[in-house]
Amino acid sequence: MERRMTTASSGSPEFPDISISTERLVLRPLEEADVSAYTEMMNDELVTAWTSVPEPYTETDARTWITRLAPAERAEGRGIVLAVTEFLTQRLVGIIQLRATDWRVRSSELSYVVAPWARGEGYASEAALATAQWLFHDQKFERIELRTAADNTAAQQVAQKIGCISEGVLRGAWIARTRNGGDPFGGWLDTRTDLIVWSLLPEDIEGVSESLADSGFSAYSDWN
Repeated sequence: MERRMTTASSGSPEFPDISISTERLVLRPLEEADVSAYTEMMNDELVTAWTSVPEPYTETDARTWITRLAPAERAEGRGIVLAVTEFLTQRLVGIIQLRATDWRVRSSELSYVVAPWARGEGYASEAALATAQWLFHDQKFERIELRTAADNTAAQQVAQKIGCISEGVLRGAWIARTRNGGDPFGGWLDTRTDLIVWSLLPEDIEGVSESLADSGFSAYSDWN
């Protein structure tokens, strides 16, 4: 299938309006109907701890991101944001984001968020790998980066599962958040932490799909 590359107003190419399907998931553009579920997901304790989203995260924040900021990322060639939904229920599982895209180098940084109820099911790995396959095969990219906080072991496990290689540590490069005094009802405190840099090249994902399939699901089936 031939795909025509469109060009963003900034002069960079832009990502296509894409939907990616796996055995269990559909990755698609965010919609205004996602506002409520997205707001709930972004107010989760782990999301607050490991990301820089506003706290508390309001429906106004979600609506601005979904209707204005996320579409602008794609239209201006900087990246793309995809809702990750269950194929059978269409429930919002999380999001996948590509950002800091360099079209000359054919490189982009991948990050993701998974809703609390959907964790432990392998959804993050499945969605991240499907996105990587699409980016390498369909968009002809050559490199994906992931950056995980030093204490975020769950994110590190996802990076390893999809075939990423650890390249090094950026010392003191991120601000995480912890509860003040450990009190679950207390405020949040900023705490500086290291970032581990991971890379994924096209050759790194060879055989990864088969490995994940052995765990009970197929990482990729189709995109359109």
